[in-house]
Amino acid sequence: MTTLVFGHKSPDTDSTGSPIIWAWYLNEIKGEKAEAVLLGEPNTEAAFVVEKWGCPKPRIVTDFEAGQAAVIVDTNNPAELPANVNELDVQAIIDHHKLVGGLETKGPIDITIRPLACTATIMHDLMGDDAAKMPDWVKGLTLSCILSDTLEFRSPTTTDHDKALAEELARELNLDLSAYASEMFEAKSDISAFSDAELIRMDSKEYEVDGTKFRVSVLETTAPKLVLDRKDSLMASFKEVEAEDGVDQILLFVVDILNEEATLFVPNDLVKTVAAKSFEADATGDLLDLPGIMSRKKQIIPNLKV
Repeated sequence: MTTLVFGHKSPDTDSTGSPIIWAWYLNEIKGEKAEAVLLGEPNTEAAFVVEKWGCPKPRIVTDFEAGQAAVIVDTNNPAELPANVNELDVQAIIDHHKLVGGLETKGPIDITIRPLACTATIMHDLMGDDAAKMPDWVKGLTLSCILSDTLEFRSPTTTDHDKALAEELARELNLDLSAYASEMFEAKSDISAFSDAELIRMDSKEYEVDGTKFRVSVLETTAPKLVLDRKDSLMASFKEVEAEDGVDQILLFVVDILNEEATLFVPNDLVKTVAAKSFEADATGDLLDLPGIMSRKKQIIPNLKV
């Protein structure tokens, strides 16, 4: 049976690139039949990266047969995975997020969760000496994942190890690292083709805090005005998305990559309370600036209070 390798719903660059990287490793190095798949359409940056490095976009799979062999990457959260994930034959998890719980496997499996900024960095480590066999397109995907997840080393999740690996890969590929990162972020900032609901869900994760279910959405961009100009229509779409997704509240953060700050949309008193308790910030209008806030994983999710 072919092992399917996939990341979380609403695939970003790491959750698009890492399945491709690991499927290459399983196929070409380990001699095991594997296929990278996605749980949804990749965002604009991820789509750019896949095309840049000449990779076919993995097929999208939403229904999995019970017993399907699988490797899960870039998440361990059941809310971000297929509804029947516990019926799959999950053989390994490779991740860099906190352990959420709720997954059940058929037997003992390999689990690697490390405090690094990027899943692709962990994969490079797991490959050991075999990482030297990476063709340029796999190196390019790995570099892209690191640059995306670290926001070109601006994110507080960045470690020296992530940065050193990215710089090494850029040298091997003869790439100007900053120029390439700018290309990626420009692609990420192009939101013109997306509806409000698609933007809200584009890079989002579900988390429950003291009984309140949140969809925490983050839009990372070098052109925040393009998102903020759609404030009224975006906030008008919150209720519809909340009802369809079965969550109590959308928390939408627009991360300004260049100025290293976030803007939180504040549609009601609940979000005002969240802002006050989580970030010690007083929201007087429907937008709240949060200087220095760049990372959902390290700065937003761990601090959420209601």
